[in-house]
Amino acid sequence: MPEKILLLSCCAPCSCAVIKTLAEEGREFTVVFYNPNIRPWAEYEKRRDENARVCTQYNVPFIELEYDNGRWCQAVTGLENEPERGRRCSICFHLRLKRVMEYAKANGFTAVGSVLGVSRYKNLAQVNEMAAKASAETGVAYVEIEGRKGGMQELRNQLVKELKLYNQDYCGCQPRIEKEINDS
Repeated sequence: MPEKILLLSCCAPCSCAVIKTLAEEGREFTVVFYNPNIRPWAEYEKRRDENARVCTQYNVPFIELEYDNGRWCQAVTGLENEPERGRRCSICFHLRLKRVMEYAKANGFTAVGSVLGVSRYKNLAQVNEMAAKASAETGVAYVEIEGRKGGMQELRNQLVKELKLYNQDYCGCQPRIEKEINDS
């Protein structure tokens, strides 16, 4: 049975090089946008729409799952002051990957991959650890995606400019937003 991948994408800049590469390789995959951590709503919409635009550019199917910021906030309660790459990120990665794996299992996908570790601000090993945990819980295989090495970072930078992608300056999670609002 050929691999049919559901690729979790956080944003267009992190996913564009991976999407282009997988599409050019003729891989069977669909991009899924499940990011209940992104706030405010206008930011969520901007990132979702840019992701969909990249998928259209490369003729790749795009799915948006529910926006459930309340579930995300509940999951990370008490971890608002955790640093980037801390425990809040682990919980966030796990919650998102597990939900996508549940969707994949229910909809005929054979594996899940993600670009959650592409940003230099994220820890790829941390993402892969949470993916392995979600995979063990759901029985859905996880495909590790390398989006930084082997020319991928250079391709990413080129595509961000070429496609004039909106390139945000924070991961999207609520604690960062609240801090920025309070600092204003």
